[in-house]
Amino acid sequence: MAASAAAREAFREAVRAVLGTWPVLQIAVDNGFGGVYGQQKADWLADVVQQYFYDNADLQQDEVEDYITDLMDQEFNTVVDDGSLPQLSSQLCQLFAQYQQGALEQLRQTVNTLTKKTDRAKVTAASTAADEEESEEEAEAMECSSSSPSASSASSLSASSASQTRPEHPPPSQDEDGWTVVRKKK
Repeated sequence: MAASAAAREAFREAVRAVLGTWPVLQIAVDNGFGGVYGQQKADWLADVVQQYFYDNADLQQDEVEDYITDLMDQEFNTVVDDGSLPQLSSQLCQLFAQYQQGALEQLRQTVNTLTKKTDRAKVTAASTAADEEESEEEAEAMECSSSSPSASSASSLSASSASQTRPEHPPPSQDEDGWTVVRKKK
């Protein structure tokens, strides 16, 4: 019984390590796709996947893939289409096969290898020159509003500064067929 409990624990840690290093899940958790309890959902996901293997002894890779796809969609509102899901499912199936064979050392080695990979994927919005210009204008408006007695003069000041810094583009023209011609920004 002790070997069985040790094997279960090794498989549990292996599933957590595989899912913990999966970039799709990391991005979903880091960016709040699962809501405020995203990390708890990720932990729950590892437990549910582990239990899925225990409940269904002879799983195929596509069954695991479909199950994780459903969980990611339901819990994180995420559609996984980056091609990593078949690889993840295959790796989980291999780990479960090792668990069934009692290859604890291989499971522990896999866990150690995966936990050494501490680089976590982090997605941040890339700032553009237009975003920086807008934030500078907002900062100027804030400075103006804190020093001026009325908020209306601050809003008119920021509106006038916005019109001075941005060149006006001609309005879209209509073609004789009724189509609107939209010009490319320069």
